[in-house]
Amino acid sequence: MTQPPTLSETRQRLERTGQSHLLAFWGTLDEARRASLLESIAGLPLEHLPAMLAQAATLAKPAAADIRPVRPYLRTHPEAARYRAIGEDLVRRGKVAAFLVAGGQGTRLGWRGPKGTYPATPVAGKPLFRVFAEQITAAERRWNVRIPWFVMTSEANHHDTERFFDDNRWFGRPRADTMLFAQGMVPSVSLDGKVLLEHAWQPALNPDGHGGALKALRAAGALEHMQASGIEHLCYFQVDNPNVHVIDPLFLGLHVAAPDSSAEMSSKSVLKRDVTEKVGVFVKAPRLTVLEYSDAPREVAEARDPDGQITYGEGSIAIHAIGVDFIRRLTDHPLGSVLPWHRAIKKVPFVDPATGAAVEPGEANAVKLECFVFDALLEAQGPIVLRTDRVEEFAPIKNASGEDSPATSKAIQVERAVRWLREAGIAVPAHANGQPDCTVEISPLTASGPDDLRRSPPPKPIPRGGEALI
Repeated sequence: MTQPPTLSETRQRLERTGQSHLLAFWGTLDEARRASLLESIAGLPLEHLPAMLAQAATLAKPAAADIRPVRPYLRTHPEAARYRAIGEDLVRRGKVAAFLVAGGQGTRLGWRGPKGTYPATPVAGKPLFRVFAEQITAAERRWNVRIPWFVMTSEANHHDTERFFDDNRWFGRPRADTMLFAQGMVPSVSLDGKVLLEHAWQPALNPDGHGGALKALRAAGALEHMQASGIEHLCYFQVDNPNVHVIDPLFLGLHVAAPDSSAEMSSKSVLKRDVTEKVGVFVKAPRLTVLEYSDAPREVAEARDPDGQITYGEGSIAIHAIGVDFIRRLTDHPLGSVLPWHRAIKKVPFVDPATGAAVEPGEANAVKLECFVFDALLEAQGPIVLRTDRVEEFAPIKNASGEDSPATSKAIQVERAVRWLREAGIAVPAHANGQPDCTVEISPLTASGPDDLRRSPPPKPIPRGGEALI
């Protein structure tokens, strides 16, 4: 095991990098906090920090003239059955794992705990983690295979997440088939480039963004685990979407076999509801990328085709298929990843190294750095996009009320369940206008679509105005 740097070595390093203030309170600290501080400083990318900040400050945004629309694959593709069969074979041969990014807390929802513990479903109130675990279990049963599940947490919620999995007996899955690990952290930096102190013994840190997920996989030893297990592709998704299809054979088949795909990285989209929807969109600029809604020039954001359709309407829903070899290539870098750094100017409380006073800034005083997973598309050869259906696969829970809230998510979950039942020929109580007069939830262990419902014994009649868990 590598010995931690000594105080003398640390002082020299801080002097070289202009960060000597991090030891301002050394004389006031006890031995435990001194050791903690030395360890924290050892993990900071101080030598690279000026380049990281400069790169984030000068990150180019595509000009309107360079942006072109994307032509996605559709689920109605003439060869959809062939691609689906290719994806099913990939899963059956044990080449696929699930990768969940779950570093968030439920603070915006008024929920105390990791967002994955939030009771998300409309009847049973299943937590998000259980919804995903049951989907993986259903896929394992369908294709008679073990599917590893990698879950990236954060420093803020890792222990609570692990305790929740323990308390729920890992949702009936073998403990060894799930790997939990925390994402990386980067220093929060003052506007003049100094690493802030959160406490006298602790630099201020912030998560390195969902793009840090790829680096975290490597740091946790997950890539080596995948190589030993024969895993070749990851199904990437984020924790706030209970309608995600964790394992989607059609998507996987297109990812590995579409003629213009390199099987490095593929993405799903849904059509934007309207030009004002705050979601990033897939564009060619000239390579495939996601254009954040806040970065989109007005003439791009509001452009429409002659038939009135939104020209740049392929909204990103944070669902990707990613090749393991591609992740290995991206993370073979001194900083752990080749993905670019983005910056946000934020208010960050800190301890003043000159006075020792705790400061609550009244205005933005710091740079927070993060990277985005969709930037990996810029490094991929032949990335593709599959347009999917919004009701079928996108019911996000982000806000306590209004758009993308628990209420809207549950409504979409019910809408999908009713759609499946009707397509399977199962009667659903309805109002005069055709809207369902009931609240329905379909367990992932029961069905992943209407075809499964057709093959299953019919459920009990659904009471008008009542609830049904199928």
